[in-house]
Amino acid sequence: MLTFFAPPARANDDDDELTAIKEQIHALESRVVAIEKHRHGQRVTSGKGRQSISGLTRQSSASLKKPLDLAGGGGETPVEPQAEFSAGKPREPFFHFGSPQQSGGSQQTAADERSSVDLSSSSPLAITQTSVDRLPPVFSIGNISVRIGGFLELSNIWRDSNLTSGPATAWNNFPYANSPNHGLSEERLSAQLSRLSTLLEANPTPSTRLQAYIESDFGGSGGSTNSVQINGYVPRLRQGYFTFTQKDWGFHLLMGQAWSLATGYAKGVLPRNEQLPAVTDNNQIPGITFTRVPQIRIGKDWGQKYWLALSIEDPQATVAYSSTVASGDRLPAVGSNTVGPRVYYENAGGALLNPDTQYTDNPVPDIILKSAVDTSVGHYEVFGLARWFRSVIQSPGAARTHKDTQFGGGVGGGMTVPLGTPKLQLTGNVIAGEGIGRYGPTLLPDTTFNSRGQLTPVPELRGALGLIGHPDKSVLLYLYGGVETAGRRRYTAANGSQYGYGITDQNLSGCDIEFGTCNAQTRTLASFTTGGWWHFLDGQYGSVMAGVQYTYIRKFAFRGNDGMGNSVYPTTTGNTVYVTFRYLPFQ
Repeated sequence: MLTFFAPPARANDDDDELTAIKEQIHALESRVVAIEKHRHGQRVTSGKGRQSISGLTRQSSASLKKPLDLAGGGGETPVEPQAEFSAGKPREPFFHFGSPQQSGGSQQTAADERSSVDLSSSSPLAITQTSVDRLPPVFSIGNISVRIGGFLELSNIWRDSNLTSGPATAWNNFPYANSPNHGLSEERLSAQLSRLSTLLEANPTPSTRLQAYIESDFGGSGGSTNSVQINGYVPRLRQGYFTFTQKDWGFHLLMGQAWSLATGYAKGVLPRNEQLPAVTDNNQIPGITFTRVPQIRIGKDWGQKYWLALSIEDPQATVAYSSTVASGDRLPAVGSNTVGPRVYYENAGGALLNPDTQYTDNPVPDIILKSAVDTSVGHYEVFGLARWFRSVIQSPGAARTHKDTQFGGGVGGGMTVPLGTPKLQLTGNVIAGEGIGRYGPTLLPDTTFNSRGQLTPVPELRGALGLIGHPDKSVLLYLYGGVETAGRRRYTAANGSQYGYGITDQNLSGCDIEFGTCNAQTRTLASFTTGGWWHFLDGQYGSVMAGVQYTYIRKFAFRGNDGMGNSVYPTTTGNTVYVTFRYLPFQ
């Protein structure tokens, strides 16, 4: 009979020994991290007393990649250190008034002291976008660094005529005196323009850079959105794109939704270098050229001085006509015809588009070609814009429809020039062409209909000048003037009346009489905007800024008559005031 004897159980002894080994490992790990922290922890981020996570973690991790063989064995299990989110002595004082400055007794370098809120530019990113490029990575995912930017905003908005608008002024909607809303002021508080952004970056080689950028605010609205109970405004996509840069080749690629290449730039033609007015209003100011659209852009630079870029951008169009013409309606008859042409030119949004918005039937994308040069005396750029507009027409007496495509576009330019001192800059932009209304904040029409039902581009001129001053590094002041004006595209129908855009035979006497009839068409809008920003709090827990903006706008209509043969030129004015506060927790 065989008897098997099991060895005595030693589970408890093994557990105790394993626990002791783990404690020694953790103790040594803590010492390694402390030594690495002491050696490298003096490097802090830009003036805010924060430690770069990636720097400390990577160095500590590299020191601990090899195992600590405390038992004399040859194991290969790496010990991962605890993540370090901050290090070093907090910046003192907690906050201070005035511009960002070095705290007393601090030993930081000038580079460390530089704040990410930089108001020295003619278009500071901390105001116009989110300045995320100037921030340190919050964390890394593999070899991809992640930066987070944005701000919380509260704006107090006052207009002297009621537009029932949020923090984006529809400049062309200021009513004439016939409307009860004329002279009826509106007052609104809004946090909708609070903004969040994320920038992801990787550098596969020293000359190659990949970036992905997304930016969002709360300027959208849903079916249940209202300002009665909870002001539940929804997030919307402002920008979302990725870029590829090959420095040695001077090659740049952008794909996604970004500011149009037609927008002015402060330097080069790269994203997040746009020359945007430093204003609060989300609809910018009348006179500038801008839109945010999905696009594919390729660019080339020569020594970061000369630039050339081509962009293919999402097409849409605005259509105006002297009478209401829905897609599928007939226009007034011309000549000897008894009926006019039937026109189809837009459809309600379908899947993933807004069903309450009409989308025009554009055949191909808009195309923009821009060249720019950066010199010691400023940035200069010129560009060309090409557009196509399509309608489907059933001519009088025809049994079938046919497609018709018309060409539009324009040429423009811009500049940013220092006026003898870095504290004063002059900016300007101009564009002239036909069918360019969509690229302006007042949304003058791109097209109207001619007598055959074709979409005819409307001529337009748009331009703006800005003067930006920096009396102190914590203060920015600005002054802008802008103008947008449209030309005529009209015809006379069989009934003797004019149709199209810019007609002159309407009775507009009711425009100055309350409850009168006023079908005036906008000819010109001229604007004046002034304001400024003050970066008045800065510390290790972020920055606070305050801004104030005033805009005066005057709207002029095309000439009409008073019913008795006298000319009438309706006009109206608008005034807006913004008082804005922003908390920038990442700056």
